Amino acid sequence: MGTKISYTEAFTELQQIVLEMENSEIGIDELDARVKRASLLLKICREKLFKTEQNVMETLKTLETE
Repeated sequence: MGTKISYTEAFTELQQIVLEMENSEIGIDELDARVKRASLLLKICREKLFKTEQNVMETLKTLETE
């Protein structure tokens, strides 16, 4: 992946790709690359959401035992 990307950056880029696809702004030659990029962005978002959920659950467990 190379550089780190925040959830917000990934989500914003994903929205832009979807918008371009809806408006037919992406040519066939670009479409494959955009779909692959969108797939990567979705993976990043899912992983960040999962990690955040895990951290929240751990924090709640800690608070319950105190």
